Amino acid sequence: MASPITFTSAGSPRTASYAAPTNLQRAALAVHSPPKAGGVAKPGGLLHEIPFQFNPKELALSKNAKWERDRQPNNAKSGPPEFKGADPVKLSLELFLDATEHMDDSVVRTVEQLFACCVPTEDSRQHGKGSPPWVVFKWGGMTGFPAYVSSVNARYTLFTPAGTPVRATCSVALEEIAGEPGGQNPTSGALAARDSHVLVAGDTLQSLAFQAYGDAGLWRAIAEANDVDDPMRLRPGTRLLVPALEEVRGGQ
Repeated sequence: MASPITFTSAGSPRTASYAAPTNLQRAALAVHSPPKAGGVAKPGGLLHEIPFQFNPKELALSKNAKWERDRQPNNAKSGPPEFKGADPVKLSLELFLDATEHMDDSVVRTVEQLFACCVPTEDSRQHGKGSPPWVVFKWGGMTGFPAYVSSVNARYTLFTPAGTPVRATCSVALEEIAGEPGGQNPTSGALAARDSHVLVAGDTLQSLAFQAYGDAGLWRAIAEANDVDDPMRLRPGTRLLVPALEEVRGGQ
């Protein structure tokens, strides 16, 4: 239990106590193996977690959509923009690492764990072209989307007399998993039957259909599979069923 903080008001003998919060939740990156059977619904088994010593001060999220306007010949005006898909969500954050209490190599080991997320796992190399580990950012009750680490920049700022880094700031960029691991074409029909997707802010049925099938116009199949009456009112955090491409094509 946290020790209470006691203070005295000026000119008053009375004191008041304030107990520091004890429910502090530390952020972490959960590192998973890529799924052996392919698909984008669920990562493989948990390999390990990279805990944050200090929670990040901010999280930067970005998502870009692709739109195209149809310009008519001899007409200065253009038609309404047509949705052509969306890029995966990107998340960037910073980790501050400090080992000055013990003056050991824990900072170096954590940086090496982050760098290892940028290369294919050994198992995926042996059974295919190689896929990076999947990571999920977690903080308290918040669980992020399955992603891979696209870049890590580490800056060492303090060293022991022997030259061991004991303090560092790491900038980490995550990118949402989209399509099949290993670069498979999402239009090939190789998606696992009945995948699922957890909605994040900015997702639409059109963007989900483009990611799953390569055709934003197939969004109605996802709406029907999930009994979505109003595609404009999607709640982030909702898990949607994504039928296989052959199932969608067979129903047309």
